[in-house]
Amino acid sequence: MDIASLSTSLSMANVQNDFGVLMLSKQLDTVEDMGDSMIKLMEQSVNPHLGGNIDISL
Repeated sequence: MDIASLSTSLSMANVQNDFGVLMLSKQLDTVEDMGDSMIKLMEQSVNPHLGGNIDISL
């Protein structure tokens, strides 16, 4: 294997590795957002009517 093909193969492997890291980072962000949404839904299920009515009495 010559130097040029070795360099090309190494460069392609680095690009694929960088792409994989970026995709995993994106998935982690998505999972964190879903977790935040799930926490909000669970809080709402405990007190479903909280904030639904406003009592304006003088």
